[in-house]
Amino acid sequence: MSTVSDAFLRNDSFRSNSLRSESFSEEKDTGTVQEVGCLSIIVLGASGDLAKKKTFPALFHLFKQIQYVSGSYDSEGGFQLLNKQISEHELSKRSEPGTSRRLFYLALPPSVYPPVCKMIRRYCMNQSDLGGWTRIVVEKPFGKDLKTAEDLSSQLGELFDEKELYRIDHYLGKELVQNLLVLRFANRLFLPLWNRDNIDSIQIVFREDFGTEGRGGYFDEYGIIRDIIQNHLLQVLCLVAMEKPVSLYPEHIRDEKVKVLQSVIPIKFEEVVLGQYEGYKDDATVSDNSNTPTFATIVLHIYNERWEGVPFILKAGKALNSRKAEIRIQFKDVPGDIFESKRQGRNEFVIRLQPSEAMYMKLTVKKPGLEMSTIQSELDLSYGLRYQDANIPEAYERLILDTIRGDQQHFVRRDELRVAWEIFTPLLNSIEEGKLKPIMYKPGSRGPAEADELLAKVGYVQTHGYIWIPATL
Repeated sequence: MSTVSDAFLRNDSFRSNSLRSESFSEEKDTGTVQEVGCLSIIVLGASGDLAKKKTFPALFHLFKQIQYVSGSYDSEGGFQLLNKQISEHELSKRSEPGTSRRLFYLALPPSVYPPVCKMIRRYCMNQSDLGGWTRIVVEKPFGKDLKTAEDLSSQLGELFDEKELYRIDHYLGKELVQNLLVLRFANRLFLPLWNRDNIDSIQIVFREDFGTEGRGGYFDEYGIIRDIIQNHLLQVLCLVAMEKPVSLYPEHIRDEKVKVLQSVIPIKFEEVVLGQYEGYKDDATVSDNSNTPTFATIVLHIYNERWEGVPFILKAGKALNSRKAEIRIQFKDVPGDIFESKRQGRNEFVIRLQPSEAMYMKLTVKKPGLEMSTIQSELDLSYGLRYQDANIPEAYERLILDTIRGDQQHFVRRDELRVAWEIFTPLLNSIEEGKLKPIMYKPGSRGPAEADELLAKVGYVQTHGYIWIPATL
């Protein structure tokens, strides 16, 4: 069975919300599925934007009833009451003391993680020596820079073992992101191509066609680099660039992600373009002197045998002319090109993460007709067409289920987090010191023109006249 106790953020208080179903099975390391004790999931911060948009919709598909407990984040009495409520529920399901499982989901500002975790540790832990467990899910941002992230990791590390901490990044739960390892390492086609000998550049792109939409105060504190690039896009980069792991064991995969991040050389500021859309400061919660970028294009370089010389372009922005997230792998020009196909554009393998999930390869082919002329087309795997009857779960559904199973493959490990912040902290410091300024751009545009100029400078060739149209029935 399962229970969820949801804590609702309201000033400095919480409410605990219990969602229940009758039974639950957990897959053990041996591969067998066994009935185990009662499961309790406790979400703190449920009145926030994240919980409303992501956490609750995911949990809605897993649970059916709701029950509330109120209390303060630093109130011993509140957490004692929460523990009493959970224990009574566990006993009502005939779960042996200490054998149940408790999953705490902290949909809260990072500043309150330490006091909340201290209360959980003191009053709400299960007895793991009797077969039960307690796990903590923490949401990004995991700090604001290297120092604050390390401070936060140290505080949580004093309370919980790494195997009990799940740093969630919902991009790692997206269907096409989870497909990356299968695509790369289960297909012979890609093995000889996935390197600097064949690939000219790689773009990882996140675009939104709306602005901060009432989140101006929060966003102004973090900016587009902390909000999107340092976590979501960098996680995708790891899966695109990492070496083949020894096995699918979670720690083997996370080891390879850390290795590729350690191979990233310091960011060159001349390979960074920052932008801020016109009207961003009209939000009353945003400072008139804000230097916060709402757009950024950053070029990373990985210094290893596979990727030396290949630019990895991370690009994210708000209030742009389209909404999408995708990976664009552009191949080198054809040597000895007898068809002069360069004018059509390069081969490009595109993985559309959202919306309209798809994978397509841009190819030069003969244009139908009597003439021997060429045109660019594509080999297209559109998920909506190919997998019409498949139910693709939301990323949070998948990741919450992973936490229940104890699978940390799609969660960020502490050393991985540290290296990620090492990459971006010098750049973030320079922005906050005013050494780098965002360029103004019009809402509904592609962003600053300087970003396209930077792409051309590092070798990306834009295809003109070709538009991919999602396949339909």
